Amino acid sequence: MFDTFKMRSDVTRTIRNFLQNEGFLEVETPILTKSSPEGARDYLVPSRVHEGEFYALPQSPQLFKQLLMVAGFEKYFQIARCFRDEDLRADRQPEFTQVDIETSFLTQEEILEMNERLIQAVMKNVKGIDIPAPFQRMKYQEAMDRYGSDKPDVRFGLELVALNDIFDGCNFKVFADTVAQGKQVKSINIKGAADKYSRKDMDELTKFVGIYGAKGLAWLKVTDEGLNGPIAKFFDEALAAALVERMGAEVGDILVFVADKASVVAASLGALRTKLGQDLELIDESQFAFLWITDWPLLEYSEEDGRYKAAHHPFTRPFDEDIALMDTDPAAVRAQAYDIVLNGYELGGGSLRIYERELQEKMFELLGFTVEEAQAQFGYLLEAFEYGVPPHAGLAFGLDRFVMLLAGRTNLRDTIAFPKTASASCLLTNAPSTVSPDQLSELSLAIKPFKK
Repeated sequence: MFDTFKMRSDVTRTIRNFLQNEGFLEVETPILTKSSPEGARDYLVPSRVHEGEFYALPQSPQLFKQLLMVAGFEKYFQIARCFRDEDLRADRQPEFTQVDIETSFLTQEEILEMNERLIQAVMKNVKGIDIPAPFQRMKYQEAMDRYGSDKPDVRFGLELVALNDIFDGCNFKVFADTVAQGKQVKSINIKGAADKYSRKDMDELTKFVGIYGAKGLAWLKVTDEGLNGPIAKFFDEALAAALVERMGAEVGDILVFVADKASVVAASLGALRTKLGQDLELIDESQFAFLWITDWPLLEYSEEDGRYKAAHHPFTRPFDEDIALMDTDPAAVRAQAYDIVLNGYELGGGSLRIYERELQEKMFELLGFTVEEAQAQFGYLLEAFEYGVPPHAGLAFGLDRFVMLLAGRTNLRDTIAFPKTASASCLLTNAPSTVSPDQLSELSLAIKPFKK
């Protein structure tokens, strides 16, 4: 454990030294701030002085660092504490640390190049490893098409292959109907694994993809006699030959298929790909594969809420040539956003920012804000835009997660002193805990009875 925390200290020191040598100024921003409706749930702090009003703990210093750009702080960074009241998992904690960077007058490529040099410095100083640059670049849609994930682990193959054109009008009704409905059929070729998976094993894989919404997992084994499996009888010689050629299939391979809407195909086959890579020991655990994912969609439509939500956050700048689409086809608008991925984990993300009031107000409108709501929530930012804003961009990445991956750990708790449990509680101090009636009275609060 001590070695992990020494590594964390070394990583933090390297980051600070690098950014200060690049001319960045370390600035601390407020911890007690204003609640925002976007993003995860806020941790709220009641105010004693302002009765009935609340602060929120920051999910990130996003707006403060943009305001620093307005104020002429051309290069800012902070090792920032952030708080998000969201469901926990192995790579999430309710309070975490991020390396927060913002700078004016840099292009996207210049931002990526600078952060590559930062990561190279960390890897060299902390791990003694030379990481070649530039890092691999991949557009969001390509990542989803090839890997079924916006944070793919590129240390191994097992890529998804689109087969709609092959199955269009074919004799296998399930696949043909899926294509006719405008959905997708995709496959993964599990090379040389025919003898490793029994029918029972394939049933287990079928259950696994069901977790991600897939209604089934079709499969075929490639043998000396041709295709073999539950659906082989539906494949005539021409269809089988076209499939084998497309998949690069050879004797001893297994082909697995999911047919459904694009989101289900991506989620189920993307997760299956990761599971297969682990189960078949295809991953070189000594390798650090950094990857930039670019050209994200600006917006995502929430069926549950019946409106668009920001794919990253409401301050991300669209491509200039896509701005007109915000009025006619919002789903087609691309964001000048980028994520840095390491070995299948999202290490961090950033974007070029909106710096014109009119465009920012248009973004709020697309997200369902009324003029009054936008003014109430973000009026101070919109007002700042009246004073002239430099083009600016930034990036933030999770320090805890970075250290977790460098240290070869699998849980974020291993890199944090006094971490919270999966239920966001502290076993050492028994936080959260009840407080006295006098403390509640000072805050003009009362606890509403709740059902257990």
